[in-house]
Amino acid sequence: MSSTSSDVIAEPAAGAPVPPRALPNGLAAFLVFLSSGAVLVLETVSLRLVGPYVGVTLQVTSSVIGMALAAIAYGAWFGGWLADRRDPRTLLAPALVLAGIATAVTLPIVRYAGEALRGGAASAVLLLTALTVLLPAALLAGITPLVVKLQLADLRRTGQVVGKLSGIGTLGGITATLGTGFVLVATLSSTVIVLGLAAVLGVTGLALGFWLRRQAGPSGLSAPGRVKAALALLGLAAAGLTAAAPNPCDVETAYHCARVEVDPSWPQGRTLYLNSAEHSYVDLGEPTHLKYAYTQWIGLVADVARPAKQPMDALHLGGGGFTVPHYLAATRPGTDNLVFELDGGLVELDRRELGLRTGPQMRAEVGDARVLLRGEPTDSRDFIVGDAFGHLVVPWHLATREMAADIRRVLRPDGIYVQNVIDYPPGRFIRAELATVKAEFAHVALIAPPGAIDGQQGANFVIVASDAPLPLAAIPPGLKLLPERAELMDEAAVTGWVGDAMVLTDDYAPVDQLLATA
Repeated sequence: MSSTSSDVIAEPAAGAPVPPRALPNGLAAFLVFLSSGAVLVLETVSLRLVGPYVGVTLQVTSSVIGMALAAIAYGAWFGGWLADRRDPRTLLAPALVLAGIATAVTLPIVRYAGEALRGGAASAVLLLTALTVLLPAALLAGITPLVVKLQLADLRRTGQVVGKLSGIGTLGGITATLGTGFVLVATLSSTVIVLGLAAVLGVTGLALGFWLRRQAGPSGLSAPGRVKAALALLGLAAAGLTAAAPNPCDVETAYHCARVEVDPSWPQGRTLYLNSAEHSYVDLGEPTHLKYAYTQWIGLVADVARPAKQPMDALHLGGGGFTVPHYLAATRPGTDNLVFELDGGLVELDRRELGLRTGPQMRAEVGDARVLLRGEPTDSRDFIVGDAFGHLVVPWHLATREMAADIRRVLRPDGIYVQNVIDYPPGRFIRAELATVKAEFAHVALIAPPGAIDGQQGANFVIVASDAPLPLAAIPPGLKLLPERAELMDEAAVTGWVGDAMVLTDDYAPVDQLLATA
């Protein structure tokens, strides 16, 4: 009897080895879901692991994503190559156990290598992210082709099997991404997340190996004793290295690796480090003590903005250690300080370690400054301080003309906006940010070290802007009294120095690229 091609079922030729039995559908789906999801957990947490050493910039984010995709590509290719040459049933359990060990080893690798690769150099970023993601993600990516191979006993269902497992893997990735971003990172430290994932992978691999051996019978799958011993030793080594690895964080918030150190030269002094970079200095006994030059410049502008001791309505975009809000509260009693801080964990750390006491005149609202600013009444603030950073970079959405326009809306007509910016030679970002602020405000000046203005060094720059004429005459005498030399660039000089620099907008604000040194 004749048959059409749709009736043909692939059968092994006489004498050919019998293909391995397929896994139960539920088990196959679980393995693909777990391995794909684990890759995305690693990718998400990797940003937090490398952040203390190389920052969290667009380049770092792109590097982590690129390395994860490279691991998926090479892992899937190599897993498929192995699946055609070995019985996938002998490979699945070891792959999971090895992925668990590689995941656990990620912590000591990042923490030891991170100390040697600190900084934002492209080579350091690429190497550190590769060390973080490549090996465990590649091992995990190799599991899906092994499972697919086992499930393809009937070639009539190839498309259905591959499509279904591919979809399940994608769902695993989506679930892991949302779960990690919304739940895990908000409730657990990176160390707990990584070690927990490693434990899940290792236990799943051991349980799967036990089940497969039982299914195969006494003559079936049995790993040599030396392989088991080697895996056990690797696991113990990973645990030991993780325990001994240096941890750069005292506290890990949802956004930062944070720690507070006592000033060895002054017992009341506290330095706040975020992602291993100095962010704030707080004198617990004297809030008018401003250690960093840029805070002194902001304090000087505040001093000349209104008559002495006159209260102001001040808004702070970014809290850090609340140094400037405390200064205004001390020098201008009755000042209403409202602070927008993205990181609620940082606010709690400030309360525990840096003497923050919130109340009616020192309020902290947790959330994104751009979003919270929209809810502020028009013409409601005398003084606005822009001091929000992601590592050492102003978040791009806080550096655009649209953001400046909303700040101008909230300021009273004679109010003053000061913005802290960090840039390096050749100074492309500070010029672009000045051009952006000038596009909205009638009067703009700049305070910076002479070497930074001349393009010889990286530094903090403080932009001073208002729709009313600025009290510039009172600033240079104050600058001369400060320990670090700084210059005031008046409005005419700013115009010439900015030149034809671009105005940053919500549609185009390449902040990270402008900060890259030429």
